[in-house]
Amino acid sequence: MSPTVAPPRRVVVVGAGGRDFHDFNTVFRGDPRTKVVAFTAAQIPGIAGRRYPASLAGPAYPDGIPILDEEELPGLIARESIDDVVLAYSDLAHVDVMHKASVALAAGASVRLLGPSDTMVQSTRPVVAVCAVRTGCGKSQTSRRVGRILREAGLKVALVRHPMPYGELEKMRLQRFASVADIDASHPTVEEREEYEEPVRQGIVVYAGVDYELILRQAETEADVIVWDGGNNDFPFYVPDLLITVMDPLRPGHELAYHPGETTFRMADVLVVNKVDSASPEGIETVLANIRRVKPATPVVMAASPVTLDEGPSLAGKRVLVVEDGPTITHGGMPFGAGTVAARAEGAAELVDPRPYAVGSIAETYRRFPSIGAVLPAMGYGDEQLAELGETARRAACDVVVVGTPIDLVRLVDLGHPARRARYELSEIGEPTLADLLAAHVAKWAVSRDG
Repeated sequence: MSPTVAPPRRVVVVGAGGRDFHDFNTVFRGDPRTKVVAFTAAQIPGIAGRRYPASLAGPAYPDGIPILDEEELPGLIARESIDDVVLAYSDLAHVDVMHKASVALAAGASVRLLGPSDTMVQSTRPVVAVCAVRTGCGKSQTSRRVGRILREAGLKVALVRHPMPYGELEKMRLQRFASVADIDASHPTVEEREEYEEPVRQGIVVYAGVDYELILRQAETEADVIVWDGGNNDFPFYVPDLLITVMDPLRPGHELAYHPGETTFRMADVLVVNKVDSASPEGIETVLANIRRVKPATPVVMAASPVTLDEGPSLAGKRVLVVEDGPTITHGGMPFGAGTVAARAEGAAELVDPRPYAVGSIAETYRRFPSIGAVLPAMGYGDEQLAELGETARRAACDVVVVGTPIDLVRLVDLGHPARRARYELSEIGEPTLADLLAAHVAKWAVSRDG
């Protein structure tokens, strides 16, 4: 008698438009033992209701795969006889991970977390990965700092950004940005611009998209070293030769309380304790104590991200509306960001609360994330939401707007008031510096390139 062939396990991948697609591509796409019935989406507006297209899903999925709202998960498990729920997104408190697992378990499914060995892709080039323990720790400026160090050593760099596939997925399979015009042509969201514009302005080619093995192979053709610029607090999609994790003493203890940020903390080859110029001594000591307890042999770089303002009207004695980076103050949980720091330093008399003026999806954002303080989150996941952001700003009774998001926002939307842009770059304090810790790697990689 021939052995009985078990039917494929029926799977739902729970995500937020990024890690979920990568996990599917690397683990499930070609696996005849599994059938991915659906993705579910959370955190980012506008993801649910689409389909992961057949061209990306592969021949086993001729109709693609539906992307549903995560709230549908219990009913979906029962209706579709789901065997496994795979949790595949980031920046969740550990207790929230288990709440989501409990929902799935109560509905009858098993729960899985896919790890680095299953999902990381091996590169033919050296990879420096920059990760963090929470959204908003300072990955972007750390990635730019690493990129500058490598380029100053004569190495060609490609920066690959963690996915933000919020548009048409087929068109976003592989994206390459070498100029602001390239970014404009992709019609990106504000969140995408926040991650692409500044590296490109500094001369670094940026890759992003959906199919991250395809992206890696293309980036390898023009780079000596790949810099992985992580999203949220996720671990890398590529096997790193050096993994740098950024810590945030403004949120002390979060390095041991959030998924998968604790993973990136425990995986790190180098730790960067950022924001030491604005955090309390107690916050800094809490983070350092956790490092001594969990990663005592890991080199630690102490750093700040000093904020500077572009030229513009004085803020002294003025009513100031602050626009902050969206993810940092939504699911990142920070009540304010760099723009607020800059406005206070420049003597603003009042930080105008935009919540009474919020319209449409901006008002809904405040309802969904009650931890947001008296700042305007730079939400722009589509033209309509960007217009609502502008209307909210124009309605606010302020004298000046401080734009704390790292893009030229006034180029995209009429804020209705004079505006000044806040900028920030990583600045190491004392020793070792990132350049110190990269030096031996850089020398080895230069020899490998020239050999």
